[in-house]
Amino acid sequence: MIIFKQEFKSNFKSCMIWSFSVSILILMFMSFYTSFSKNAEAFNMIMANYPKAMLEAFGMSGVNLSEVAGYFTFTFLFVQICLAIQASNYGFAVLSLEERERTADFLMVKPVKRISIITSKLLAAVSILTITNIVVWISTFAFVELFRDGKTYDINIFLKMLSCIILFQLFFLAVGMVISVSVKKIGSVLSYSMSLSFGLYIVSAFGSIIGEKKLAYITPFKYFEMNYLVINGHYDRFMIFLCAGIITVSLVASYILYIKRNIHSAS
Repeated sequence: MIIFKQEFKSNFKSCMIWSFSVSILILMFMSFYTSFSKNAEAFNMIMANYPKAMLEAFGMSGVNLSEVAGYFTFTFLFVQICLAIQASNYGFAVLSLEERERTADFLMVKPVKRISIITSKLLAAVSILTITNIVVWISTFAFVELFRDGKTYDINIFLKMLSCIILFQLFFLAVGMVISVSVKKIGSVLSYSMSLSFGLYIVSAFGSIIGEKKLAYITPFKYFEMNYLVINGHYDRFMIFLCAGIITVSLVASYILYIKRNIHSAS
């Protein structure tokens, strides 16, 4: 419990910064919708001339951008990137902080098992991400209602869209954790988290451009593709199970590797 409280407290400030930033991002994009929707027909005609692969890379293929849900798919892509970086940050930092700051000795001499340490740290990270998740939910519905310009939308689509956030966050958290205990030392957490987040987004975009469907199996940006949800009314169930499987395997591997890991001392 002490480790949980310490981890939660140390990450709470960054959680507030991330939550505020994502909220402002949603506000910024949705504030453009009122003026955008008035010229949406002309914009859709322009978009029709763009290569289909390019539209798919940005999650804009097959959706009507004049509709609230269609427009929000474009907005949500940038929200996903922010959430990926945040979750990756915690994933890479949660088990490597003590080694990086050479305070592992202090933690390891305490009468607590490593399995309890990793569990407390994991629960603290999940709690932090849940706060951001809640802020995204509130911000989305608040700003959609504020700027929807009198247009109706299917609330079930938005509920499904936002319900994916927790799995999306857990993917980057879990993968970040297993990588952090697999490498010898994490130098810069930000460089690792940026590489993982943007790397998987680029894989998603590149797969759409070249039409290689197999690449979709390794990136959560394809598991939770918003235009697929808007068009079909549901996610690809296989992709959901695949994501859950990767999260489970990554967490189990993180526990095993951390318990067996040789923690270097400050000396």
